[in-house]
Parts: sequence; structure tokens; C-alpha cells
Amino acid sequence: MEALDKSYLSELEAIKAKIQASAHLEKYLDEEEEEDYKALAAELEPEIQELYLRVANDNPLQLESFEKELLDDGYEGLYLPKVVGYSVLRGTVDDNVKYRHPQDHFREILYDISNSPNFEMIKQRIGQSVQVGFALSSDIWITNLVEKISNKRVRSFLESQKSDHLRIAANRAVAFKKYQKQFESLNFLSTEFPQTPGELKSNYHSMRAFLLYRRDEQYNNESLHKHLLAFISNEAIRNTDDYLETMMIIGMFYDLNSAEKKEYARALASLNDNPSALKTAFFDKLSAFRKEGIRVTAESDQRMAKLVHAAKVGGNLEDYYTLMELIHTNGYVDEDSIEAVRKYHDQHDGLSEENENLRSTIFSNFSEYLDSLDTDSYAEYFQITKTFILYINIFSNQKFNQDVKDLSLRYIKRLIKAYTDKRGRDYQDIKKFVKSTFKDLNFMTDKQMVELFKTKRKKKEV
Repeated sequence: MEALDKSYLSELEAIKAKIQASAHLEKYLDEEEEEDYKALAAELEPEIQELYLRVANDNPLQLESFEKELLDDGYEGLYLPKVVGYSVLRGTVDDNVKYRHPQDHFREILYDISNSPNFEMIKQRIGQSVQVGFALSSDIWITNLVEKISNKRVRSFLESQKSDHLRIAANRAVAFKKYQKQFESLNFLSTEFPQTPGELKSNYHSMRAFLLYRRDEQYNNESLHKHLLAFISNEAIRNTDDYLETMMIIGMFYDLNSAEKKEYARALASLNDNPSALKTAFFDKLSAFRKEGIRVTAESDQRMAKLVHAAKVGGNLEDYYTLMELIHTNGYVDEDSIEAVRKYHDQHDGLSEENENLRSTIFSNFSEYLDSLDTDSYAEYFQITKTFILYINIFSNQKFNQDVKDLSLRYIKRLIKAYTDKRGRDYQDIKKFVKSTFKDLNFMTDKQMVELFKTKRKKKEV
């Protein structure tokens, strides 16, 4: 956690002064009416939100410091309901949908709210957050928190948020996913970069989630560079799987400066003492990324290719990224690319992780092209299918064939929906192409093709 910059602190102090000078606060303190507190929140929470989002974009590692400032009674509990939600969602969960590690920040925020003079107002806006946070926490963690609170009314509220329904893992998973969706448009993730093997082990999942989230180009990651450089160059944590996986995320998804690139190449070269082990671990993790749904783009491959070449690791890893550069530079339809793919594929076992990643790259190119192709350009689809067939023959892989079939069928269904005149030339051309090509590729049987083009009759109303 980084300390909050003085400039942000000054802006927060100015907002606090506005809160204390607000007529809505004066009225609330005099009459203690709920509507007056709501009016105060409506007046000044947007200013806190605007500043919070600036910090989140430019200095995300300062967010917890920002949130702790809001615990000052001078802010009258404004924005704390949002902060509770952020602290709940920053924790990473395991397969049992429980926090991997106790959430100290969540506990601190909740404890301060429990002692706030505005607790009655705040509690109306934090019930769901507390319930989800408690469901993800251990019973011991909850008991230790509640026992520290002397106010019986507050204790009663907190204890009421423990849900028997959410003791079941499947129910927790559903509730957690629904809760996440409420915050999916908000930028609130933060982390701490580890310096020791113990810190890496305990904080890895949080850092990983943060780095994957911040890879989006819309965020300003300038403040992260000193932390990335420190992580890359930290020899104390280098010989771990978590280090390699983090290095891969940084290398593929972050634009590094010259100092970082130089240190990255040096670190990667040091991991190459056992080239076979590095290759195996690297391709295993690359496959795992894809299976997880982490999109490995052309830009990702090209960033990593430059770093691999600079590290001069040689062997299979460098061969793979040389091939990636060729595919992304010349295009997958280029004859040289096709021949290079054939050569590389034949040098490895068909089900190897190297070939699995190669097939995924080629299919991603197919998918990106076909999903963006409009229905007016179906003649281009007829032409590109010749390239699809070349790769199908090279790979001889059932899953790849099935994926190409599903992708093609999705586009064909778009065409059938667009061209409804069965006597029209367009419809007949599409039907003719499907009947010949899909049959040759064993994508569909004659019966399935008849069903595909059969007119669906509407049921008559009774």
C-alpha cells in the first residue's frame, strides 16, 4: 500500500470542509432525519467518487490509503458503503468460494463503520456487501470481529448478516457472481507487489488479478513501472512458478520501458539454466491462460517475441516466437506463414503444448476475421475457407476441426438469416457452397444440411 499523494490529500481535505459546511449536514444534525443525510450524500459523494476514480486510474496502489482517510469522522461516513464493496471484492477466492487469505482491510473498514456516529445511516447501504463478505470469510474471522464490538445494536446487525443459505458453496458462487456484476464497470482494484517468497505466495492471486485487470489500455499504468522493475529484478523470488507466470503476464500485456526490457531479458536468461524446464513451464502456462479465457493477442505475441529474442534463450521457445512474428507480420494466409507453420508443427508431437498454442493462435485469427465479416462479403468467406482447409490438413486435430466447424456454421446461419429469398442467387450460392464444402470436410451429414436449409413453418394459432 502506497501513501496518498499530498495533492490528493489536499483535495480530500477540501471536500471534508465542504461536508462540514453543508446546510444538509447542519439540518441532519439538528433534526436527525434520514432524508437530510441522503441529501448530504447526494450533494458531496459525487465529488469523492470523481477524485477516487482519478486515483484509481493514475495511482491504484494508493487506493487503500485513500479509503482509510475516509474513516475520519469529518467525512460523516460518506462513500464508505462503496468502500465496503471494494474491500469485499478485492479478496481472491478459492475453489470452495472462500477467501484465500483473511481480508484485513475489509475488517478495518467494517470495524470503523461499527463505531461511527452515523452507523444507522450507513448500515442501510452495506447489508448485501457485509453478507457476501461474511459468506466468503471464515467463522473464526467473523467471530473475532464481532467480539471486538461492544455496541449490542451493532453486533446484532452484523450477526444478522451471516447467511445459512450461503454456507453452501454453490449458493456462494452464485451470490458472489451476482455481486461482482454490480461493480463490473468500476475501477477499484489495488494490490501490493511482493518482495519475499513468503509475500509472493500469500499475495500472488491478488497481484495476478490486478495485473490482468490493468492490462486494459484505457488505464494509466505509469505509476506501476517502478514496481514492475523491482519485481522483475528481484532474485529472491525468481525460482518459483508464480514468478514465471507473473513475468509472462508482464511481458505479454505491458509496454515496458528500456530499463525494464533490459532487466526482463536478463531475468529470463537466468531462468534458462534448464532450457527444457523453462520451455515446459512456459508453454503449460500459456495454454492455461487460453483455457482460462485470457486472450493472447497478436500484440501480446509480438511483445513477448522481442523479449525472448533479447534474452537469447534459443531453442524451442525462441523458435515459437519467431514463428509468431512471421504469422502476425505476414498474415496467416501468406504462403511462407503456412509453410512455416507446417514445418514447426511437424517437429513436435501433435498434442504437445507448443502445437496446442499454435493451433489456438491460428484459430484466433480465423475467429477474429469471420466474426467481423459482414454478410455482404460472403464471397470472401468462400475464398478464405481454402486457407482453413490447408490448416485443417496440417493439424489433423479433431478439436481444431470442431472449432472451425462451429465458427463457420455460426457465419452460415447469419447468411441464411440475411438472405431469405430461396430462389435468389445469393441463397442458392450459399447453399451450393455449404453442400459441397461441409460434406467434404465432414462438418455435416446430408440430413443435417437438409435441416439447416429447411424452412421453419410457424405454428398456426388455435
